[in-house]
Amino acid sequence: MGGNLGCHRSIPKDPTDFSNSKRKFSAACNFSHILVNQERLNINTATEEELMTLPGVNRIVAQNIVQYRDCIAGFKKVEDLALVSGIGAGKLEIIRLEICVSSRTSSSQHSPSSLRKDFEPHLSCTGMNINTATPAQLMSIRGITGKIANNIVEYRLENGPFKSIEDLVRVNHINSSLLDKIRFQVYVERSRTPSTNTNGGLTCTTKSHPSPTSFSLLSEDLDLPAGGPTRIMSVRPDVEPPSGMREGKAVVRVATWNLQNCSCEKANNPGIKEVVCMTLLENDIKLLAVQDLVDQEALDKFCVELNQGSLDSVRKWRGPRGVWKSIVSEKPTGLFNKGVSYSGFLWDSSSGIDLKDASVLESPVVNGMHPHPRPYLAHFYVGSLEMTMVNVHMSAGAWECNGKNHPSEEVKAHRLTSRIQDTLKAQKGLVVLGDFGLPPQSSELDQLRKERLSPLVSPNMFTNISTRSPKGSLCLDNIWVSKSLKKIYAGHCLVVREGLTNPWIPDNWSWGGVVSDHCPVMAEFFVDVAQKVLRNRVSVVERGESMSKHER
Repeated sequence: MGGNLGCHRSIPKDPTDFSNSKRKFSAACNFSHILVNQERLNINTATEEELMTLPGVNRIVAQNIVQYRDCIAGFKKVEDLALVSGIGAGKLEIIRLEICVSSRTSSSQHSPSSLRKDFEPHLSCTGMNINTATPAQLMSIRGITGKIANNIVEYRLENGPFKSIEDLVRVNHINSSLLDKIRFQVYVERSRTPSTNTNGGLTCTTKSHPSPTSFSLLSEDLDLPAGGPTRIMSVRPDVEPPSGMREGKAVVRVATWNLQNCSCEKANNPGIKEVVCMTLLENDIKLLAVQDLVDQEALDKFCVELNQGSLDSVRKWRGPRGVWKSIVSEKPTGLFNKGVSYSGFLWDSSSGIDLKDASVLESPVVNGMHPHPRPYLAHFYVGSLEMTMVNVHMSAGAWECNGKNHPSEEVKAHRLTSRIQDTLKAQKGLVVLGDFGLPPQSSELDQLRKERLSPLVSPNMFTNISTRSPKGSLCLDNIWVSKSLKKIYAGHCLVVREGLTNPWIPDNWSWGGVVSDHCPVMAEFFVDVAQKVLRNRVSVVERGESMSKHER
């Protein structure tokens, strides 16, 4: 026994220690002949932190385990863990006796499910009510795919409401291991009596909703009907994967998109997620500047979807999906009466795009606040070219300064401060893009013209959109480029209007809304393909512990 040392946890003193999923430390000896399931780590329910207590498992490997587990809806046997990146057969042998996989045949003495049953009556009803949730809502639960979500609703319609969480194992493709994983995210409660106050097929409370994109399908303000908009199929534009070439030369597409109050809740809406991800793929956008992020973590939701492809449309995309990374400003770049917002970048690193550095450009403080825009500046290597991207959200703070609905004269005259202008003078390969809140011919943008920057979007190209005005009427978003970049501009600039709605996105009292009131705006630049991948020249940002808190 002394020659076969391992790393194993001690047996919990009390079963509730295990039910609370607290794995505090490991013992130093391998008593493999007396190990029971209760001391082993269930890899179908373990958190990243718990997985990291296994020998040789760091944060990145733990994330790989969780992501792979989500894709396959739970491990069927311990050996499946060898397929995870960073594990393999060798590391599996080292941790094999540390882990287990729960199954329907597990004894009640050792099953996490049975240990938790006694405590469920004392838990508050938090999470999602499986007797009222729609498929779109159910898909926001980690581990629930679109197919499983539809199976849950269909079972409920045929057999009536669930009487307990345990009844979920009667649904196709839900086993006890998946149930253990989601049980603390759901609860059972009898369906409420439908309200008689309906409009457009959607039953709502008397609360008003400021915008179709200000809430997602998880909003507590909604009493969604069974099935809801998820019974309507999402239709994407029929496009061929772009070639990435123009006039026989390689091009890269750079874009900007104001996602309008994008919180984590909004980003979890499957309709929002599908539109954002598929718009990038269908239009071959490789580098995107994003504005108006309410939560810094929201942008990572799209990054994960692009890389893992949980939605059918993303997973079945005929072209390459790429390897996506994201970064979000650590400081707010916008200020509203409801709080602050952030800006970020999302890019495909497999296209030879690498981030060098990023920072927020400070603006003067007035009465303890930043009423002026705080652009987010990032230096990127795009092929052999170094580009300076300045992500601007100029309407942030200005339009609601001092509680007014229009900019004050002080703010209006100093939309871009002299300090920012001095910063722009020192940059090469400059691209200023984002939501300017103004048409390009406005005199307030003369500071950009003084730096010999040119707008690519003309005033008659409208960049706003709504279901009532799909063609738009305003030109608020733009891409301004320096004289040096104008030389490699491919002459192709586009305001994307197709595929921006989805049946799962609320539209006031109905469904089928747009992701944002702003359209994505993109431009093409010629790029040197021969030197696209420059891994040795720049420190590549990887998902892991080395990244800052809000860099993904």
